[in-house]
Amino acid sequence: MTAACAADEMTAVAAARRSRDGDVCFVGIGLPRLGANLARATHAPQCVLVYESGTTGAKPTELLLSIGDGELAETADTVVSVPEMFAYWLQGGRIDVGFLGAAQIDRHANLNNTVIGDYGKPRVRLPGGGAPEIATS
Repeated sequence: MTAACAADEMTAVAAARRSRDGDVCFVGIGLPRLGANLARATHAPQCVLVYESGTTGAKPTELLLSIGDGELAETADTVVSVPEMFAYWLQGGRIDVGFLGAAQIDRHANLNNTVIGDYGKPRVRLPGGGAPEIATS
């Protein structure tokens, strides 16, 4: 008998398989944190998790609800400002793999993390974030 898996669970497994032990992994908001932490908990225990919130080398003991959870700072090797994290880690080319979430992804891998609908009067306003910088790096 085969257990059924939800699409988000399969996505997290596929993302986790992209990490290798020792990789520096950028972790975004939402589902990406599941894939990154799955990799660290299974086949890549030495991967370094760099969270969008500025924590580097965090080693959470459970799956946290937010990238702003205090346990990330408590277990991190270092905590830096968000601008420093983007400038040094992302723009500096120090990331091996990035885990991103998006509301929409088109066939060209363009991400929408800003709005759904008209930008001036959207049906849904999304959190935005660093996806453009992460994707280009």
